Amino acid sequence: MRSGTLIGIFLIILGIAALAYQGFSYQKEEKILDIGPIEATKESTETVPIPPILGVVALIGGVALVAATSRGGNPIS
Repeated sequence: MRSGTLIGIFLIILGIAALAYQGFSYQKEEKILDIGPIEATKESTETVPIPPILGVVALIGGVALVAATSRGGNPIS
C-alpha cells in the first residue's frame, strides 16, 4: 500500500472520530495546600473541544488523498 493511501485512510478515521466525539476530557489533580504532613489536593475535569469543521476538513482531505493515489498520481514523494 502506498504511503499516500495510508495517510488518507488515517485522515478519514481521524475525521470521523472528530465528528463523532467532538472533544475529549481529562482529569487534572492540583495541590492546593502543603503544610508539613498535611496535604490537600483538588481534582478537576478539563474538556478540550474539537471544532466540527476540523473533522470535516480531515475527512475531505483523506478522501481526496485516497482518490488521488488510487488514480496513479503520487502527491507525496
